[in-house]
Amino acid sequence: MRLLVTGAAGFIGSNFVEHWVQNHPGDVVIAYDALTYAGNRDTLSPLERDHLITFVHGDIGDSELVAKVLDENGIQVIVNFAAESHNSLAILDPGRFFRTNVLGTQVLLEAARRHKVERFHHISTCEVYGDLALDSDESFTEDTPYRPRTPYNASKAGADHAVRAYGLTFGLPVTITNCCNNYGPYQFPEKVIPLFAARAMNGEKLPLYASTQNRREWLHVKDHCTAIEAVLERGRPGQTYNVGSGVEVSIEELADRILDLLGLPQSMKEIVPDRPGHDRRYLLDSSKIRAELGWVPGVDFDEGLEATIAWYSSHRSWWEPLIGRAPVVETSWGSSQGDG
Repeated sequence: MRLLVTGAAGFIGSNFVEHWVQNHPGDVVIAYDALTYAGNRDTLSPLERDHLITFVHGDIGDSELVAKVLDENGIQVIVNFAAESHNSLAILDPGRFFRTNVLGTQVLLEAARRHKVERFHHISTCEVYGDLALDSDESFTEDTPYRPRTPYNASKAGADHAVRAYGLTFGLPVTITNCCNNYGPYQFPEKVIPLFAARAMNGEKLPLYASTQNRREWLHVKDHCTAIEAVLERGRPGQTYNVGSGVEVSIEELADRILDLLGLPQSMKEIVPDRPGHDRRYLLDSSKIRAELGWVPGVDFDEGLEATIAWYSSHRSWWEPLIGRAPVVETSWGSSQGDG
């Protein structure tokens, strides 16, 4: 198989590339990434050095380059991770999210259609469905109506609609996975788990939004990779699959666990103002992918979190240079940052 993986230098994309080359050594993998602030080519360096992948520096919105890469490499499958993904940044600069997540995805879809790729798989998020009340016993199914509440959520919803439209209108063989929050190694330290870990290890306060009991469903990135693999190998074109663990943890509980793992006091937590449009809770019903494709998550959350914090503890050289690249100060929503 000849794959183009976009967003390959990001957190989930780089983990997927590593997973794929390890488990499919005969395949050709083209790793494509724009290397924005959250992309880190160093993550892929060992795979490049060993000639296990070919890296292309490019934007998915560059139609000429995308077409050239598809043509020159005989791409059969596209796995699209490329996205602006940080809710806080989307509040400050929503335009970049719609340009990349909607228009960029459409450019990629059009190239896939023209080159007659055999599968276009699109990575999406639980956040397109909106949010749930904290006391609700509901969960999102693949048939739940889309009700995005933030610019990031809306841009991902728009991309999902474009993917489905290309499937229905042009017969492009598409699949979509909507996944819950991921954690694991190589995650940019703007996201909550590496942010908390990095700040704690640097002796800094952990900023908890005022809604400390808001909950997220957590899945280890390696389990996300195996879910995508299952969809590529056994998923039905035109279908959407929710990917979740069923494990929910509040933001305050997450901070407590990380501090405990690092042997640090609970006094290192501080409350900061909520960002606008802060969702309360997400929970996916992932029974479809489990029943239809036989996928189940394999990483226990407590064990996975402990291993993840240990990874950040032993890989300071990877994340320390990235700290100054984060474009959002999460403690500043009560000031002018959140007023735009």
